[in-house]
Amino acid sequence: MRVTRIIADLRVADVEAAKSFYTHYLGLSTEEFNMGWVARYTSPDTGANVQLVTRDAAAPEDPVISVLTEDVDGAYAEAQELGYEIVHPLTTEPWGVRRFFVRAPDGTVINVVRHRD
Repeated sequence: MRVTRIIADLRVADVEAAKSFYTHYLGLSTEEFNMGWVARYTSPDTGANVQLVTRDAAAPEDPVISVLTEDVDGAYAEAQELGYEIVHPLTTEPWGVRRFFVRAPDGTVINVVRHRD
């Protein structure tokens, strides 16, 4: 798999309550999106970012990181061939991303995703 970007997914109780710390104090002032249960904040100066997640709206477990790739279908096939546990099947979500969740051998749940063009 060719990884193009990795984003930390931080579990928070309430996105709006946590927003001020990340946007004001850390300077991640650009809100790339906010779906209520997940929001991404980015520094306009450096591009550093984080996603705040309360609970994944469509999957049975929450990921720790989101790994972006251009070939999510290929990554899914490779994960299956290698025998890794698929936590959430390859799905095109209603909000437009195509993704699956895989459990790393250490137990970490990873969201492997391709954003729409």
